[in-house]
Amino acid sequence: MGERIRIRFSWRKVRRCETLPYPQTPKGIAAAAGLRDQVVQLERMGMLTDEKYLELFPTTSYVLHQLVPTFGEFSQLWLNSRELVKNTRNNYRRALNSYWMPKLATVPMPDISSLMLRKIVQDIEWPSTTDRRFAVNTLSGIFKAALADGVVGHNPAAAIPKVKVQKKEIDPYTQAEADRVIDHLYATLQGKLRIYAAYFELAFWTGMRPCEMLALRWESVDLERRRLRVSRVMVDGEIHERVKTKYARDVLLNDRAMNALEEARRLKVEGGSPFVFPPADGRSAFIRSENTPKEHLNSALEAMSIRRRRQYAARHTYATICLMAGMTPAFVARQLGHSVQVLLDTYARWIDSESDFLELDKLSQFKDPPQETPSNGVTI
Repeated sequence: MGERIRIRFSWRKVRRCETLPYPQTPKGIAAAAGLRDQVVQLERMGMLTDEKYLELFPTTSYVLHQLVPTFGEFSQLWLNSRELVKNTRNNYRRALNSYWMPKLATVPMPDISSLMLRKIVQDIEWPSTTDRRFAVNTLSGIFKAALADGVVGHNPAAAIPKVKVQKKEIDPYTQAEADRVIDHLYATLQGKLRIYAAYFELAFWTGMRPCEMLALRWESVDLERRRLRVSRVMVDGEIHERVKTKYARDVLLNDRAMNALEEARRLKVEGGSPFVFPPADGRSAFIRSENTPKEHLNSALEAMSIRRRRQYAARHTYATICLMAGMTPAFVARQLGHSVQVLLDTYARWIDSESDFLELDKLSQFKDPPQETPSNGVTI
């Protein structure tokens, strides 16, 4: 009969269990039941504060170990625990500081309700629907983590209506435009500057992201087997041993991609940079900004009167050329590091583009079947 009694109840929508210094006797059980009734009543009235909880349960590990963090405290823990590149981390921090911290920083996590969040969202003058979606998704991610950690009993951000953001139309170059750009760069760039011509030939004919191109090292290139390994990125002047999708991939090299890499190898200085595309000025081992190659691209576009697109359009160009050539979406998706579904969603209008007209031609070839004449000789 000397064992203690435990009571269970909910506090701030989270199930709790406390051990009481009462023996398992009728008197001890009655005292425990009375204390539980008091706790339930205080919680119902919103009066079960941290101070009151500590008064009722002075030896609880719940309060002593401060397991009720504020939104500001938990958000910082959430952010610190994630493996993120610098740019992504800054985007999360910007969303938190701009939209959520001013109202929620000092509020205990379990005290944040869906109604409170709805009012905050309503009062914010959002710069764009994209900003709102990113900020709300960030908030929801924080509460999902808090729910998994047992800090809250539900995700109040899940009740915030999601806004639909119209996906930006991709704007690839045509194959003819891409070839003109590459030819112009090779024709006008001399000496070590030719590295930028090789850079864009590889970009147009592998679909690699700019951040992947800038981080490509010779150790990841196998010219004999005609493939390269994409396993790192350059972000904000730093090399990160990971890629955007978190999964490294092998890119198979066509003849144009091989030509680009062979040109880069010819330009390689013995004992020089281990990166495939080092800056022409030799001031560092790798190009630290996407703006450096972009300047040469924009100059070429201006010289040839080709409409300017951003550097990333080279990736879209490769994808659309592959699809229009009849390559399977699964193969193209592997080359780009996409899922097949993302590929289909992004490039749907370029898939079967030629066969679509064959389908349309069926309409011009269609003729009404001859009408039958009724047996009574009357034409209907």
